[in-house]
Amino acid sequence: PLIWLALWWHHFFLLWSTIDGQTRYSIPEELKQGSVVGNLAKDLGLALSEIFDRRLRVASQTGEQYFSVDAGKGELVVNDRIDREALCGQSASCVLPLQIVLEKPLNLHRIEVEIKDMNDNSPSFQTKELSLKIAESAAVGTRFVLESAEDADVGSNSVKSYTLTKNECFTLKMKEVEDGKAVPELVLEKPLDREKKAVHQLLLTALDGGNPVLSGTSQITITVLDNNDNFPVFEKNNYKVSLQENTAKNTFVVKIAATDADEGPNGEVEFSFGSRTPDSVLSVFEINPLTGEIHLKGDLDYEKASSYKIEITARDKGFPEMESHCRLQIDIVDVNDNTPEIVLTSEPQPVREDAASGTVVALLNARDADSGNNSKVTLRVPKGSPFTLKPSFSNNYALVTSGPLDRESFPEYNIEITATDSGTPPLSSKKVIPVTITDVNDNAPVFTQKTYNVYLKENGVPGSILYSVSASDLDFGENAKVSYSILDSKVQDVSVSSYVYINSDNGSIYSMHSFDYEKLKVFQIQVQAKDQGSPSLSSNATVHVFILDQNDNAPAVIYPSSAAMGSLSHQRMPRSAKAGHLVTKVTAVDADSGHNAWISYRVAEATDASLFTVNLYTGEVRTKRAVSEQDDSSQRLLIEIKDDGEPIQSSTVTVSIILEDGLHEPILDLRHKVAEPSKKTGRITLYLILSLASVSVLSLLTFLILAVKCIRNSSSSSTCCMRRTDSDDYKNPNRNLQIQLNTDGPIKYVEVLGGDMLSQSQSFRSCMSPMSEYSDFTLIKPSSTTDFKEVISVLDASLPDSTWTFESQQVRRKQSFFLPLHSSPPLLLGSIDELCAPMNRANIQRDLVPPPYTHSTRNSYIAMSWVRRSDALNIFKSILFFCEEILDIYLGLKFYSHGW
Repeated sequence: PLIWLALWWHHFFLLWSTIDGQTRYSIPEELKQGSVVGNLAKDLGLALSEIFDRRLRVASQTGEQYFSVDAGKGELVVNDRIDREALCGQSASCVLPLQIVLEKPLNLHRIEVEIKDMNDNSPSFQTKELSLKIAESAAVGTRFVLESAEDADVGSNSVKSYTLTKNECFTLKMKEVEDGKAVPELVLEKPLDREKKAVHQLLLTALDGGNPVLSGTSQITITVLDNNDNFPVFEKNNYKVSLQENTAKNTFVVKIAATDADEGPNGEVEFSFGSRTPDSVLSVFEINPLTGEIHLKGDLDYEKASSYKIEITARDKGFPEMESHCRLQIDIVDVNDNTPEIVLTSEPQPVREDAASGTVVALLNARDADSGNNSKVTLRVPKGSPFTLKPSFSNNYALVTSGPLDRESFPEYNIEITATDSGTPPLSSKKVIPVTITDVNDNAPVFTQKTYNVYLKENGVPGSILYSVSASDLDFGENAKVSYSILDSKVQDVSVSSYVYINSDNGSIYSMHSFDYEKLKVFQIQVQAKDQGSPSLSSNATVHVFILDQNDNAPAVIYPSSAAMGSLSHQRMPRSAKAGHLVTKVTAVDADSGHNAWISYRVAEATDASLFTVNLYTGEVRTKRAVSEQDDSSQRLLIEIKDDGEPIQSSTVTVSIILEDGLHEPILDLRHKVAEPSKKTGRITLYLILSLASVSVLSLLTFLILAVKCIRNSSSSSTCCMRRTDSDDYKNPNRNLQIQLNTDGPIKYVEVLGGDMLSQSQSFRSCMSPMSEYSDFTLIKPSSTTDFKEVISVLDASLPDSTWTFESQQVRRKQSFFLPLHSSPPLLLGSIDELCAPMNRANIQRDLVPPPYTHSTRNSYIAMSWVRRSDALNIFKSILFFCEEILDIYLGLKFYSHGW
């Protein structure tokens, strides 16, 4: 045990050395498991923490894990029994190449562990008992080749000498052969005498050069025979041939020739392989015992055996048998019959899609079992791939990125690597390496639309869903999770969040309360979609919400003013009035829009239904016939006002009419008495003049302001244009009228085209100001036969957010239609000639009355325009109020001054 321990320490303290920049350790074979080979962390310049953090591991090219790393000490230790003879056979040098793989980042170190031989194998003979037959006539000095002993150890531990037991007839000598080995031979030193001793027993001992010396023995039995005194003689003592490793079976290899000088059976020679021929030779070659021809009966493989050394025996048939030996060496020529092999040294790592060029993905190694040029391997990746191979050493390569990556286009790459050797013809193999691309938040959410149009009926239920927006994100995982929110903005000076809210998960937008079309017609919501990445990305979309009008307002009476306040309206008229006499005019407005705001008037109840009538559209109350003496002096009319909505909304006004005789005479008397001023009437006249002057000044200022605004509007509008295409064919009553809607988000204009199928069409196109509160208009010459009720119905259905009003009036053979195109407040109407002209009470009453549907003459025009309701309506109401007050004051003063 002490000798073994000393031998172990002798080998162990050889330690390691560095050869050609590589780390090498030397250890004896048969070390116990856990024995330390060397301090790997120190030799590679690694901290102990890096061994665990960087997942240091040992990769062996032999496939067996003989070594491992102690992570706590950084030492390379023996992991399994190491038998040098099993690993390297009879090779003089036994080196195990190891690859040390480090991750984060990937790195590769190559080390070598030299396995030193220990004298752990004794010499042995294949044949433990050898029988020789020697004729007694054998001459002194005759040599008999004996079997060589085999020792699995190498170097000084292999077979070094042989000994033979002492005897009087034989000695032992060594014979050198061409490969440097010594073969023992038995030499006859003294003639044999069968009659004295027929059998000789000898013990052959083989000794190795180890310390301690180990030995093996073989028992030799020599039988002395009578004369067959000639040995077969070979033509050559050594034969040498070469074969391609792809040589076919049954191919003739070589013919061994030998002759025997004896005659008869003593001269007949038979050939055979030597008694020590291994099975690896017997399974590949066969010899004809009579002819000596050797044929190939198995498959050759250069990678398993590059050369065969065979002993051939020629034996005669004499008695005793005489035999001789020769050597046959068959060299195998390598053929490129092995395809290259690609071996992954480390598994591929997932790569971020924003990884820089040159990022290491995997480590791999190329091998070819052939030799020479047949073993030289080159690797390549497909063209256009964002990966490339970077060579390191000894057919080791690093797979690295070489271009930009995009996970949304290619979430995974199957990189096909082709290995090709340099043989003729070249052989190749392929290996697919899957590489996963990890996601980076580089894509913002994208809405299905940039803008959404939502149409919502007014008076809806609070909490009902308005619309659902949707956005998608091309990223993955958390980077693709989208949440929705509403960006803060103002709607009529109120935060939009008080109107609606959004479900952050699914993008559903809900109303916070019901909407009133008369207060709010359209508003927009800025919706933001944001992903959960870091940093997060977002995008916006605009949702235009159009409130649709419902018929929820009954017509409201604005004249007579007393009726508007809920009291009875009293009117006077002379009994002398003729048929068609204008008694009064009832004026009502409807806060709704479109069809819901079209108003009609009818007499619901009357004291005398034959005396009065009311115009269906204007509300003018006129006499149907002349007043007679039999008619009651007090007439009562109940006038019903209805809109055109669904369901119909209505209201009523009661008008009391007093029929008076000579109603005109006081006025005539008043005229006569004007020239008779008095002190009392002078003051009244002064008051009247002051009142009229005040009203005149206010009216003048009002219309000056209107004129200035008209001028500014016309100068500040970015565009005010009209385009007209004239053709005499417009007089054709069979023309078609076409209305084209042009939209860009909220509606900007309507284009009306007219013309028959064969004539040139006429059109006027509106070009609107960027600021919707200013008035622009377009003139279009329509067909005289166009049914504008159908036109308005089409436009009203197509533009649910618009307010339509329709009027026809006959003024110098002109007809005016005002069609509002934007969701601004309802319009006030008038012909183009009157847009900026001063407006009196009759005009206001006329403009506030929904017009009937009529056909225009051939020279009629359509005008489409809009103005701000908040400006125009307030001005008209103010003017109406002042006019009514001045009229009441005037009449009151007149009656008072005359004592009425």
